Amino acid sequence: MSALVIVAHGSHLNPDSSTPTYDHADTIRAVGAFDEVRTGFWKEEPSFREVLRTVDSDEVYVVPLFVSEGYFTEQVIPRELRLREWDPEAWESDGTSATDVTLTAEDTGQTIHYCGPVGTHDSMTDVIVRRAESVTGDPDVGDGFGLCVVGHGTKRNENSAKAIEYHARRVEEMDRFDEVRALFMDEDPEIDDVTDYFEAEDVVVVPLFIADGFHTQEDIPEDMGLTDDYRTGWETPATVDGHRIWYAGAVGTEPLMADVVLERAADAGADVGNAVETVRERTRQTGSPAD
Repeated sequence: MSALVIVAHGSHLNPDSSTPTYDHADTIRAVGAFDEVRTGFWKEEPSFREVLRTVDSDEVYVVPLFVSEGYFTEQVIPRELRLREWDPEAWESDGTSATDVTLTAEDTGQTIHYCGPVGTHDSMTDVIVRRAESVTGDPDVGDGFGLCVVGHGTKRNENSAKAIEYHARRVEEMDRFDEVRALFMDEDPEIDDVTDYFEAEDVVVVPLFIADGFHTQEDIPEDMGLTDDYRTGWETPATVDGHRIWYAGAVGTEPLMADVVLERAADAGADVGNAVETVRERTRQTGSPAD
């Protein structure tokens, strides 16, 4: 038997924070790629410390639903799962290239394939583009449009910006959008000045966040000038300084994110059959334009 465990931050304050995690687990559960699919959280139940005890399988693939490598993926999660002999160097990562490492859980004895975060997997680039398709309702969006990938950014973790810049470069290499930029909330270049960085009249803005919450639903819309007060909402697209801004909300809410979780596990050796292809097809059929 093999199991998939998706671990995410969760929140005591935002009841919607864990919704994408549950949704992606349901999508993967429906395609039957694993005998068990479980979720674990830092701020909700079951906790990281308890989640392996909810799994019967001896072989477990753990995929962190986090944007970047750092404190949670390198310290908190391995510590709470009690991964014997864990060492971040085992990933041999430059900050965006973590793959997987196989370890043993000290208290349960299970074999754990601990994977890198979804946010740095190459397939995340496809999710960003799918998010642009969803918010515009156009499966061919690109020509005449700019695309902005937004991250939190923080001087405390240089890997936070690396993940954003990595995917922005990959989207740019697709040569699909007229312009592609990486902007940030807490470091330069800042999202506040988004219209200064684009010549295109239409700009799709995709925040590289796992769930919608304070930053994606309050800070970023107000910082960009979509609205003076997030509580009154905003139009999509909204006109700001002569540009039409198509604000997509958190990329982690895009149904295609389930594909990235599966690919992380498959890269670590999980036999997922044709689940990747099935999820890609099903999420395209169920995806819908944002309001």
